[in-house]
Amino acid sequence: MQLVVVESPAKAKTIEKYLGSGYKVLASYGHVRDLPPKDGSVDPENGFAMLWDNYPDKAKQLKAIADEAKKADGLILATDPDREGEAISWHVQEVLEKKKALPKNVSRVTFNAITKQAVTEAMATPRELDHDLIDAYRARRALDYLVGFTLSPVLWRKLPGAKSAGRVQSVALRLIVERDREIEAFRAQEYWSVTAKMEHKGQGFDARLVRYKGEKLDKMALGKESSAEEARAAVEAGHFSVDSVETKPVTRNPQPPFTTSTLQQEAARKLGFSASHTMRIAQNLYEDGAITYMRTDGVQMDPSAISAARGAIANRYDAGYLPDKPRVYQTKAKNAQEAHEAIRPTDFGKDKAGSGDHARLYDLIYKRALASQMASARMERTTVDMLDGTGQIGLRATGQMVKFPGFLALYEEGIDDRDDENGALLPVLGKGDVPAKKAVEKAQHFTQPPPRYSEASLVKRLEELGIGRPSTYASTIQVLKDRAYVRVEKNRFFAEESGRLLTAFLERFFDRYVAYDFTAGLEDQLDEISAGDADWQRVLEAFWRDFKPKTAEVMEQKPSDITAELDKFLAPYLFPDRDDGSDPRLCPKCGNGKLALRGGRFGAFVACSNYPECKFTRKFAQPGGADGMTSDGPEVLGKHPETGEEISRKSGRFGPYVEMGEGKEAARASIPKDIPSEDFGLDWAVRLLSLPRTIGLHPESGEPVTASIGRYGPYLAHQGKYARLQSTADVFDTGMNAAVVKLAEAASGNGRARNGGSREPLKILGNHPRTEAEIKLMEGRYGNYVTDGTTNATLPKTIAPDELTLEEAAQLIDDRAAKGPAKGKAKKKAAPKKKAAAKKAPAKKAAPKAKKA
Repeated sequence: MQLVVVESPAKAKTIEKYLGSGYKVLASYGHVRDLPPKDGSVDPENGFAMLWDNYPDKAKQLKAIADEAKKADGLILATDPDREGEAISWHVQEVLEKKKALPKNVSRVTFNAITKQAVTEAMATPRELDHDLIDAYRARRALDYLVGFTLSPVLWRKLPGAKSAGRVQSVALRLIVERDREIEAFRAQEYWSVTAKMEHKGQGFDARLVRYKGEKLDKMALGKESSAEEARAAVEAGHFSVDSVETKPVTRNPQPPFTTSTLQQEAARKLGFSASHTMRIAQNLYEDGAITYMRTDGVQMDPSAISAARGAIANRYDAGYLPDKPRVYQTKAKNAQEAHEAIRPTDFGKDKAGSGDHARLYDLIYKRALASQMASARMERTTVDMLDGTGQIGLRATGQMVKFPGFLALYEEGIDDRDDENGALLPVLGKGDVPAKKAVEKAQHFTQPPPRYSEASLVKRLEELGIGRPSTYASTIQVLKDRAYVRVEKNRFFAEESGRLLTAFLERFFDRYVAYDFTAGLEDQLDEISAGDADWQRVLEAFWRDFKPKTAEVMEQKPSDITAELDKFLAPYLFPDRDDGSDPRLCPKCGNGKLALRGGRFGAFVACSNYPECKFTRKFAQPGGADGMTSDGPEVLGKHPETGEEISRKSGRFGPYVEMGEGKEAARASIPKDIPSEDFGLDWAVRLLSLPRTIGLHPESGEPVTASIGRYGPYLAHQGKYARLQSTADVFDTGMNAAVVKLAEAASGNGRARNGGSREPLKILGNHPRTEAEIKLMEGRYGNYVTDGTTNATLPKTIAPDELTLEEAAQLIDDRAAKGPAKGKAKKKAAPKKKAAAKKAPAKKAAPKAKKA
């Protein structure tokens, strides 16, 4: 019997079916061991020796593999055909060797698709483990470990609020932060355009002003409304005829089939998928045998696949859509060993696979791969120039016509941020024609800042810079979200305060290690190790020789010195020059103190040098404002109408709040998010400080029913039981009748009320795209969560409940389901332990004595 080891159970099941009797296929469930998260796991003084620990949750699977290996005639390692797959096979072999369960015959096989033909062909051509790929894996893992475990302690001690830093994630974060800086530094410029509404032979078209007073107009030429109105009037008064018509044929060629990076980009643009979700769905499609391996830099297809694609095109379209010769694409991968075939369907006769998101992603892969072998699209681009009688004023109209769609009949690549001028269809015009002028309009415009990164554009930029590898982008981006260094709004990245501060720290003290060219150069060295052209230990030694002394140097500095340096480094951002020329560091509260960056328990902030006499503060991530005087200092709202005490609005660690009084005796209340800031004033402050509000006595129990705002939002309370309210306004408006009904409904919700929430969902998001189960957003004892009725998944702090999408919820549920039952739940199911405990109870011990009597 031959033992075959793969990564996933789905893959194991399919392959065992293909191989038949004589083979036992088991799954490792991914990596079986890793470097333990503690000092000493990598030893730079001993040739970068690594200590590997088996994952505790893989003990059962490793035992099953070892037990079968002892009985097997041979071991076939059939993990994925890339660096990580090679590493998993190596780890499995090492573990079995330590357990003295390694069969005498060990071989390695790889296949690019899980089809019967691909699997049987791979089994016929085994090889040994590729130690160059394994060395590259070890070098990458050691680098990431050394950076994380050397740099993170520096952050914890010198940069309050920082969590950790990583070799690739810090550079990705820098890209997002720098884009934020560009947007904030951007100053919009006004400009105007003039457009004439023209008509010829019943067909309307637009022509824009491109020549004025005998001079060619550039985009910013008309900078004021007055000049635009003057130009508009001149066009209105002019009589225009066609001076020239230029028609150019344009050919567009199809894009190659997907690589890992382009698949992530296109799925983000067209399907709204995150990079991690795209890779998860692609992994499932691969394991189901629907597509080829999805971690690849290659754009080429196997000759047999090209032949199959051409056959499918011939069946679907007429002969004009099939080029005379097959298209051949060249890979841009730097390492030929890892330049696998592009992502494509395993069967071009199958245009659909799976359901929900699986079907949508498969459709994208299928169409892209098929279109890559189709004929080019042929278009005609026309430019019409018109002049007035004086020749001083010129108009231009542009249009484009598709003469033959070619591959566009099936597929067109998406664009991240479209900014082009492909005009509409134009009427047939010739030199000397005089189109009718129907109207002339002027329009105001403003220059736009560079767009924020989306997942697609960030992945594209990382690949352009050569930072990281496409297979790691999904996890890199997810780490930035999980650590709250960035947030995502409307599919665009925004740098959070902690992300900005971390980037500033790294740029100031570790500039080399977050430099784009340095990080890309390190990736090149890792590729050289993969190709067998570099020694992994020498690469690590060269890195460590410079990196270790630098971290030691920074560690010796005082936190106050670090903050002072960051204050200087960030001065243009924190204290921008004022229009009136006054000192941007001058404290707006006391008028003579100087503002500076300070470090606190919960992170950095800006404070006055006259502290404690002047207690002005400002959040770190809040720039100086339009006049440099924006403040988060206390705002006096007025005096309480009954007590006469002063009420102030303040900003704290957990957001804005109101305070009445001073010290420990002060009354405080958080300001709910559903109260518009423009509506908030003394009246709202008094109402919030008065909570809890007693609605009255319950008609059945005679006990008071109260309304208030707690950790989970507005609620009703009665005899230790609770019911959720929908809004802050309900806290003050709900009457006794409505309160009794809501409390009764909550009480019937399987006891959920006593845990601080009701069974009523906060929101019904829709049906799960894969299982069709209804997904709800719920309020729980430990925070909000989503559920499909079977699996509950906690809502991360990085996702606002109001902005949660169905796709994000489904992904959270899928991730939670993949991890298996929670440890706490597993203990609850341990019935034998419960019975044993019951036998020790006094009542059970008394039973034998009763029988003796």
